[in-house]
Amino acid sequence: MTISAADSAELGILEQLRQTPALLDAVAACSEAERGSQKRLRIEFDGTLVRAAVALHEARQRASGRLPEAGRLWLTRIGVEQATAWPVARHKAERFAGCSRVADLCCGIGSDTAALSQLYEVLSVDRSPAMVRRAEWNTAVLGQLRHFCGEVADVTRRDWTGWFVHADPDRRVGRNRPARRLADYQPGLPWLQQLLATARGGGIKLGPASDWPQQVGAADGCEVELMSLGGECREATLWFGALAGTTPRRATNVGTGESLAGDPAMAGRRVADRLGGWIAEPDPAVIRAGLVDLLAEEQGLARTAADEDYLTGPLPPSTSLAASFAIEEVLPASIKLLRQALRRQPRRFYEIKCRRLKVDVEAVRRQLPVGDGPPAVIIFCRIAGQGRAILTQRS
Repeated sequence: MTISAADSAELGILEQLRQTPALLDAVAACSEAERGSQKRLRIEFDGTLVRAAVALHEARQRASGRLPEAGRLWLTRIGVEQATAWPVARHKAERFAGCSRVADLCCGIGSDTAALSQLYEVLSVDRSPAMVRRAEWNTAVLGQLRHFCGEVADVTRRDWTGWFVHADPDRRVGRNRPARRLADYQPGLPWLQQLLATARGGGIKLGPASDWPQQVGAADGCEVELMSLGGECREATLWFGALAGTTPRRATNVGTGESLAGDPAMAGRRVADRLGGWIAEPDPAVIRAGLVDLLAEEQGLARTAADEDYLTGPLPPSTSLAASFAIEEVLPASIKLLRQALRRQPRRFYEIKCRRLKVDVEAVRRQLPVGDGPPAVIIFCRIAGQGRAILTQRS
């Protein structure tokens, strides 16, 4: 692959930066205002290197809490935004068990490469030489460098027949926000479909809020796994070929490792005619995977309404794939009536939840009386077609 002058220049700046640790230390020691102006730094260091060092410092700050050893990693702002969270990368790497070698296509800063390298030989491929170099250096920090091999190439011009692959298409081409349509990914749908047909097996990283249900939701022989971490649905991965599961959908809480797999079309929808003593909120991965009814079936629960994702039953769910709340009182979805009820025992903190009903959460919170009572969770949802405010305690 021919490397452009711009790519060559970016790689050169990156390597100079690595060889100038004094600049990185100086940037870290600066105040935010000094980093913004860069005047003092430019007295001692080249201006181009200073800009690169400040951008690296800011990217490392963004990555703190998302990637381990963030202060030692070689990052970009967009690279961090698109990088796989480390626990998710580790979880995905385990799916490749039995594979001696994996190709990480469109590797970016290399969080997936590093996780894979802990277990397998990895060919890390990206059309940007600077990204391949970052993936190499980051693998030295987080993974096993002896298992790393980098290649600067256009992944669409290589034949991946027989390979096990992990692919992470660019979801921000020409955009400030991630693309919602797979058709806007780079490489796009035609290449992804070719990869499904030729590679031995693997996983393709997709945005959980993208249009994957319409584009690949019914892909023959594939499994889409939705993964949550810290109460947020972080990623959808399309597993295919030899790595696909036996059911079309899977939801996984990466924090606990618990999974639910099944076919959304096979579970019947049960709707409660009245609330039990408990209400449950399915994990966001379960909701996005379309497995709410399967979870309800397994846990002996029912939806509070046909178009609600909240579940209810006489007992709390025995799974980390749902949060449970003990019901104290059920009220009409009226701020006035809710405020009156809470005056009997004002709470020191209110957590407010809603999914289908439109509720201005902060406006509601400001109107509620504050006291020394135990924290409460107020869930706005429909029951038997009527909007309700359910006063609960988190289990």
